[in-house]
Amino acid sequence: MQRTRKDTPDTHRTMQVVNHIRKLIEDGTLQPGDKIPPEREFAQMLNISRASLRTGIGYLAAMGVMKIRHGVGTFVADGPPELGKSSFDLMGALYGFQLWQMFEARLILESHLAALAAERGKEEHHSALAEEVTEMYATFDKPGEYLIHDVSFHRIIARASGNPILAAVMETITSAMYDRRRKTVERSLDLRESAELHREIYKAIRARKPEEASRLMEKHLKLAQQAQGQEDAKAAPKKKAVPAEINAPA
Repeated sequence: MQRTRKDTPDTHRTMQVVNHIRKLIEDGTLQPGDKIPPEREFAQMLNISRASLRTGIGYLAAMGVMKIRHGVGTFVADGPPELGKSSFDLMGALYGFQLWQMFEARLILESHLAALAAERGKEEHHSALAEEVTEMYATFDKPGEYLIHDVSFHRIIARASGNPILAAVMETITSAMYDRRRKTVERSLDLRESAELHREIYKAIRARKPEEASRLMEKHLKLAQQAQGQEDAKAAPKKKAVPAEINAPA
């Protein structure tokens, strides 16, 4: 029987990490704002590899449960969402979506979310967006960490829209987006342009310019789609050249 994508060993180990940390949060061992132990120590505590721990932490950070601060450490986010209601259980359904379909959905949804965030966003959202942009600039050389802050940036915009239904829909897309991109982001050519656009989006939202925020978000997503395509192309196995004599007519 062929293994489905959701049952791959990599995903299985990641979910083990997520479930371990989920239990620590649920039983009160980890509280909002707590800093988790150093990577080596924490991996030993959970009896998992450091690579599996990093992947699991990445998922939790992308979902807003953990907060990674460059050069400081990883913390349990203040007021984390209930893991039992997070979008992890929807990933399997989203895995089959084609790349262009995913970006089409994002383009329609996020351009409007950016406009709503510019109209309704509060100072707490502005501060959170500024922090994520700062972290992006600090992690150019660590694409995996950069991606976590990228995803968090978009999640904050969804929350700033003031529409919990749209924010919930965005959560399902965020899950699939992060899962796909984390597998290829190490092949990114240059993250600086991406960071610059995120900064411009943040400035438009803070300045309460909905049309500009929407336009910049559309520009960012179109460039992100191109980048994803380039990364996917690099990841694809190269076809072996066929010797000329094989192609020669008999």
